Amino acid sequence: MITEEIREELFRLQDKKYRDFQSRLTPSVNPEFFIGVRTPELRKFAKRMGKREEIREFLDELPHAYFDENQLHAFLISEINDYDLCIKELERFLPFVDNWATCDQMSPKIFKKHHAELLEAVRLWILSDEAYTVRFAIKMLMQHFLEEDFDTEYPEMVANVCSEEYYVNMMIAWYFATALAKQYEKVLPFLEKNRLEAWTHNKAIQKALESYRITPERKKYLKSLKVSVKKTG
Repeated sequence: MITEEIREELFRLQDKKYRDFQSRLTPSVNPEFFIGVRTPELRKFAKRMGKREEIREFLDELPHAYFDENQLHAFLISEINDYDLCIKELERFLPFVDNWATCDQMSPKIFKKHHAELLEAVRLWILSDEAYTVRFAIKMLMQHFLEEDFDTEYPEMVANVCSEEYYVNMMIAWYFATALAKQYEKVLPFLEKNRLEAWTHNKAIQKALESYRITPERKKYLKSLKVSVKKTG
């Protein structure tokens, strides 16, 4: 069975020091579920396995037992060059994504050629009850819709997300920091009008202040927009 073959290879590629390091970076996943395969090795493995007809068996076997298997699954989806098939596999996998790393590693190359169709999918994902489906939707808006395809409707969609999930709010902050670097004048009003929850608002500004793509003058003004966050408890 290909799933057993894959697991054997993942353990052969295991780096225990990297496993422990990766586990600390991904606290939402039980440390026992990490094998410890470095990302470049996983990418190369995905390219090889993606050519195998039997890979369907592995993709169908959800949920996976290990974090590294989820990572491999994400890379396999990213290599699919048929848009409809890619979306089908992605939507089947997204409900099983349980951490920021797997969510963020998933970046299908085919999406670059299908922005119109992708946007319709994003509109649905961003309304999901699944935290990492929402995070993925925001990531797609950040990755594909901040350049020539930009529209103020898109930051509006992100600003309307209401979540208590840390990893969703971190992605919102990351989105607005990146949007400020690429579409400053059009995105600035979202901060001036306090459209984001206070913690997320300040985190977006913090990330923008760390960006080399934003001028010192703009950073000075952004710093003045920070708001006080009420402490609870």
